[in-house]
Amino acid sequence: MMKPALLVLAAGMGSRYGSLKQMDGVGPANEAIIDYSVYDAVRAGFGRVVFVIRRSFAAEFEEVFNAARFGGRIEVEYVYQELDSLPEGFAVPEGRVKPWGTNHAVMMAAERIDVPFAVVNADDFYGAEAFRTMADCLRTLDGSRNKYCMVAYDLEKTLSENGTVSRGICTVDAAGNLAGMVERTRIERAADGRIVYRDGGADEELAPATPVSMNLFGFTPDYFSYSAEYFRAFLSEHAADLGAECYIPSMVNRLIDRGTVEVRVLRSDAQWYGVTYKEDKPALVAALRRMIGEGRYPERLWE
Repeated sequence: MMKPALLVLAAGMGSRYGSLKQMDGVGPANEAIIDYSVYDAVRAGFGRVVFVIRRSFAAEFEEVFNAARFGGRIEVEYVYQELDSLPEGFAVPEGRVKPWGTNHAVMMAAERIDVPFAVVNADDFYGAEAFRTMADCLRTLDGSRNKYCMVAYDLEKTLSENGTVSRGICTVDAAGNLAGMVERTRIERAADGRIVYRDGGADEELAPATPVSMNLFGFTPDYFSYSAEYFRAFLSEHAADLGAECYIPSMVNRLIDRGTVEVRVLRSDAQWYGVTYKEDKPALVAALRRMIGEGRYPERLWE
């Protein structure tokens, strides 16, 4: 049986936090969030993990997150996202220091992945159920084209108690497919319990069960060729904008709008955890302790 691949987006970590937060221990044996994602992926039947990183911290990263660390239970590869990872005919604009975005990161794995694959962020805890759901869907997509999937979370289960968050608000059609995503920034739970999107003083209330994207997508390899075409168009239009980035939701929206693909929305009622703010870490540590106590994870993942 085909084993899907897992693509972990970790290239932005070093610059975002001033250090490699993916090394930051959250488990009782100093396991990182990445460890839990890989552990859940192994249990769900993924056969390979490909990390997207930058060469500036590659040696440090690869020394920690390698096949030996994971007990040889899954194949491990690395690809590198750099500013000069550009198609022929394009060059890095003078003054550009910002990465090219999450969809550009995905493109770096085009030569390494030839099976259906899932994309996850390195610093998000998605939960075992999400990986099982995604793996089940990806196995049905083996050999197909233009049919993708994503795991959507209830908005209320993706909030931080320590500040506002940005989320991709999803619209789902009657067939259960994604109709589109809209990025909403400055979302928080108000003092009265409502979830609101702070839009320049005009607050918009959002339903607790609103489906949101946490960048857990499932694609087949044809996605790479679509991305290469889109990225060239993106560069032609936006390269002079030193802050412009090519994001996965933008790419997916484009394909949906053109009628090229269908993206099945898989719902998860799991509680998402992340470390958007350093104050978020204790809640994640406590949640992992609780899940270990419930028998959902071992005390030490890789022993």
